[in-house]
Order: sequence, then C-alpha cells, then structure tokens
Amino acid sequence: MKETLYYKKLKNNNVQCTLCPHFCVIKERNKGECKVRENKSGKLYSLVYSKPCSVAIDPVEKKPLFHFLPGSKTFSVGTAGCNLKCLFCQNYTTSQVEPEKVKSINLEPEKVVEQAIKNDCKTIAYTYNEPTVFYEYVIDTAKIAKKKGLKNIIVSNGYINEEPLKRLAMFIDGANIDLKSFNEEFYKEVGGELEPVLRSLKILKKKWLEITNLIIPGRNDDLKEIEKMCEWIKENLGKSVPLHFSRFFPNYLMENVSITTLETLKKAKEIAEKYLDYVYIGNISTLKDENTYCKKCKKIVIERIGFSIRKNKLKKGACECGNLIEGVWK
Repeated sequence: MKETLYYKKLKNNNVQCTLCPHFCVIKERNKGECKVRENKSGKLYSLVYSKPCSVAIDPVEKKPLFHFLPGSKTFSVGTAGCNLKCLFCQNYTTSQVEPEKVKSINLEPEKVVEQAIKNDCKTIAYTYNEPTVFYEYVIDTAKIAKKKGLKNIIVSNGYINEEPLKRLAMFIDGANIDLKSFNEEFYKEVGGELEPVLRSLKILKKKWLEITNLIIPGRNDDLKEIEKMCEWIKENLGKSVPLHFSRFFPNYLMENVSITTLETLKKAKEIAEKYLDYVYIGNISTLKDENTYCKKCKKIVIERIGFSIRKNKLKKGACECGNLIEGVWK
C-alpha cells in the first residue's frame, strides 16, 4: 500500500480525501467513493498502487487520440476503481468493483517504463478505469517515463481537484477527457458535477487535449445542448481541440437503451463543425468520419481504418498545401 498525497487528518482518526471533488470524509477501516483509498489508523492509503488489473499495448488512436503521434503504440495500464458511477460504463468489471475482487499483477513504475520501452511504445497511457483514483501510481510512473524520453497520456473523466491536476499536468503530455454531457442533471446521475470537469479542461488546454462525448439516446442527445457544449469548447479551449462523438451501444446497467442512430451522430457533427476544426465520429464503420481533413484545402491528411492509419500525408505537421494541422506529430 502507498500513503496517498492528498488528504487531511480529522478528529477520531477520520480523514478527508482532497483528491477529487467528492471530498470524502472516511472513517477508520472504510474506503472512499472510489473504493480504492482506505483509512488505516488515521492515514489514507491507495490500495491499487503498482497493482494494475489491465495492461495492454494499444494503438494511440484507441484512446482516442487522433492528433498525437498517429500510428504509434502506447503502453496502457489501469487498475480497479473509479470516482464516478456511470450506468453505461464500458469497463465496469474493473472500474466499479473493489480491488480485492479483480485479478491484478504487481508492476512497479520502473517496470511499466521498462516494458513500454521494450515494446517500442512512445507513450504510456493511464486508462481503462479512472487514472485519478490511482493518482500516486500515475505520478511516480510518469516521472520516470519523462526521464526516459517517453510521453504520458491520461484518458480521464476530468473529475479531479485543481491542485492535484496541476501537479499531474507537469508530467502529462496529452489527454483525452470524457465530457459526458453539458447538463448538470446528467452529471448528478453519474455521481458528479459538471463544473469541476470544465475546470479540468481549462487547465489541460495547455497540454495536447482531445475530448470525447458519448451520445446516449434520450439522455444527452439534445442537439441544442450539444451546440452549447461546442460553443463553450471553442470559447474556452479553442477551435482546434478535436472532439470525438462516440456511438452508444447497450451495456452494463443500460442494456435497455437503444444504439445511437447515425442520423443523430451526423447532426451532432454538423453542429460541432460550425465551431470546431476537427470533429470525429467513433464506434461506426464508415471511414470518412474518422479521417483528418485540412481545413484550408479540404483534402484528407490522415486516412484511418478503425484504429489503424492507412495514409499519413502530413509533413512536419502540415498539409501539402502548407496549412498547419494542430497536434503533436513527433
């Protein structure tokens, strides 16, 4: 176990976690909302430090990051636990359970970096579940990775407090943040609030940032709301931030909800393109919605099939017409 970095000691051996906006007050021998931070004798410990239950080598496009070292491999790690409770979670078998209920391995930060280098990965991705809940593991691994010339990626819900995020951002190069909705009531349903996520996005805009929005029929598919979200992204983060609309498929506790229609996804993309330069649709089979186009000459600069790069026509980050395409290309 590893003592956590962000908590306060209270009376009667109670502690208060200050890592995320829940600010959990935790009695002795109890855990916080995330299920992986436990009060032991008046100290707060991480139960998942160096204990990933998910380890894989992925294409960076799977995160999804489309403007960050395209075609490269990323060494992905994730543990048990999460600080939100999404009824549609794709990784609920690990994120929504206590660490003792999943099979994990011992993989120290140094070993993560060694394995990434050995497998020719340019980056390490902290992903699958919410990296905020294994914060100390991320920090220690990311520090070593930076010294070894690797870049670090977080795939996160953005539900983290300002001070720990700014500290983490010192070692992070890229992020994909899941902006679940632009509606406060929706966030209440998943056990969180919208404002802390928007604050996180503003902090992370100094890094390479991409955003994913999973569109769920009848829940967050209001087109006026989607337009407000896109307008906010442009005004607060800039029009070059890539936005990925993801198609919902029935899963976990929402198996009775229908698949997102292609019509809804297309309309959302049309709206977003009024405000943003790079808009993608994920979880569909049509090719053109995952290609990157030059905004000046309209030609394809990166052609994708699923998570694979078919053609990359960029030269030093620019289209053949000379227009610069925003991203991290080397």
